[in-house]
Amino acid sequence: MTSQLNLAGIVFAAINFSGLTTTAQQKPNILWVTIEDTSPQFIGCYGNKEARTPVIDQLAKEGVRFTNAFSTGTVCSPSRSCIITGVKTYKTGTGNHRSNFPVPEFIKGFPYYLQKEGYYTTNNNKTDYNIANAGPFIREAWNNCSGKAGWWNRKPGQPFFAVFNFMDSHQSRTMTQSYQWYLKNVIEELPVKDRIGDNDFEMPPFYNNSKEMRKQFARVYNSIKLTDNKIGELLTRLEKDQLKDSTIIFFYADHGEGVPRGKTNGINLGYRVPFIIWFPEMYKHLSPWGKSGVVTDELIDFEDLAPTLISLAGGSIPEYLSGRILMGKKRSKETDHLILSTDRSDNGIDLVRSVTNGKYLYSRNFIPFMPELRYIRYMEIGEIKQQMRKDLAENKLNPLQQSLFDARPAEFLFDIENDPWETKNLAADPSRVTILEKMRIQLKTEIIHSRDILLLPEYELGLIPVTTTPYEFRLDDKNYPVGEVYDAAILSGFRGKDTAAKQSKLLNSSNKIVRYWAMLGLRSQSPQDLKPYSKLILRSMTDLYPPVAITASAIAYQVFGDKTAEENLKKYFTGDNMDLMLMSVNYLLYTVNKKPFIATIQSLQKMKGINYNVKSACLDFLGSLGLVSNKSELGE
Repeated sequence: MTSQLNLAGIVFAAINFSGLTTTAQQKPNILWVTIEDTSPQFIGCYGNKEARTPVIDQLAKEGVRFTNAFSTGTVCSPSRSCIITGVKTYKTGTGNHRSNFPVPEFIKGFPYYLQKEGYYTTNNNKTDYNIANAGPFIREAWNNCSGKAGWWNRKPGQPFFAVFNFMDSHQSRTMTQSYQWYLKNVIEELPVKDRIGDNDFEMPPFYNNSKEMRKQFARVYNSIKLTDNKIGELLTRLEKDQLKDSTIIFFYADHGEGVPRGKTNGINLGYRVPFIIWFPEMYKHLSPWGKSGVVTDELIDFEDLAPTLISLAGGSIPEYLSGRILMGKKRSKETDHLILSTDRSDNGIDLVRSVTNGKYLYSRNFIPFMPELRYIRYMEIGEIKQQMRKDLAENKLNPLQQSLFDARPAEFLFDIENDPWETKNLAADPSRVTILEKMRIQLKTEIIHSRDILLLPEYELGLIPVTTTPYEFRLDDKNYPVGEVYDAAILSGFRGKDTAAKQSKLLNSSNKIVRYWAMLGLRSQSPQDLKPYSKLILRSMTDLYPPVAITASAIAYQVFGDKTAEENLKKYFTGDNMDLMLMSVNYLLYTVNKKPFIATIQSLQKMKGINYNVKSACLDFLGSLGLVSNKSELGE
């Protein structure tokens, strides 16, 4: 009898222990491995036979590989703004690279909600969240955010969420730092057997397949190889700490490839990222895609990460988050399209809105007179960009390669399933009119519904009262009649007499933002179609709204050679508003006759107190004329 009681007690204790263990393991550890500036085309498990990425490939072999994962920006800080807040940048106003606009206090860095569910949250160590008052925001989100942060300082048994960001594939490594720097910091860090030679890969067709370009492009492969090695070291530590069997691993890049035409550019090469989720046996039941070695074409973007992680941790999803929950019992319904965006990067202003369904990518270029390879100083100091400009000047580029330096069309439509390098724009293809019209409607619906605040020029964002935020300001139709603004903006880039007539009529609008978009749209019209409106454009140089006056002056100078326009632009160069100064210099970068402005730009570039972007634009202006070296004046 006693032995039976003892046996029963042992069984009861075992059941209880099992129950406690299960309870303790209900909350998985979560490890994020993020890398910089990388497109899936350069990872082995995505089909590149020349890539050497065995660690990433093994994660894919044992996990779930996504073929349709997209960043919501094409440069780091806007992308990371969406990741940490879970909100698209065209709602928060954080789409312009390294801007400084506040977000509402109720929008938290999502790890804050994981902490509420008992998680130890760490970030090692990049932030770059592109918001004002970043210090308190970061401290609230992370238990530890530093180069020493990791899972190792949590309480015994406490679940963790740990982020590790690897810089080794960053644009600085693949193009902007000098070749000698690259040899020391990338090649010499790789064992000889891991190094990838200049002729060991296939060149994308939009690059000149020359010895000089191959030398530069090999940097991409070697930088990713070094990244892969370092990821392997991190995963080895996780395993040695006996945590791999209780940790879900996410691997992804912060946006597309950091080479000319990828990063900062609103096409698939800028948006699409490698993305893998690895589940330990303990948590494979959470995967809706299957257990291991799975490839899914489900559409996801960075807006989905915050709600997914909060749900995994057992928390409630805040109302302001509209992304999908990707896994678990509360998994959201799949979507059939995504809306993506890209805006100013450093000194290169831009505004692109894109739609993708995984097979096609549609991009609406709202400032198309600026080319895909527009002037951005951090690009111009890269030897690969310098080589491309040299080849262009020497007529060594084929029509596709040369087109990257030409004005863009108003719309791109690429069949990214059959044309992964985006070599053929199908926007004018009659057989694609149905998908084109569908994506136009999807884009309009999102811009109006989300009340895209970045249709405002950056100058106007700076005028929003300090008592509110761009996120909140956009919700008031009196302050921001988004439908009216959209109707003017959507004309921009379409050329021809009929469109020019509509835009010129809008110059009489009482709404300053409508007038701005009307004038900006006229900048893409041909001189012939602008002639009937010369008096109206010249009169607009005195518009009380500076972005209208500056844009009108740029047109009047470029098309009509107007001397007053020239003096107006010089006046804005010497003002005290950096956004207006940047706008003025950017317009002149794409003007044929730059000579009258050389002395003014030289003086501006030397002025104390001008910001990084204005200084960069000035250096690009002078560099385009060969008046300054395109070496790394600005450093990394």
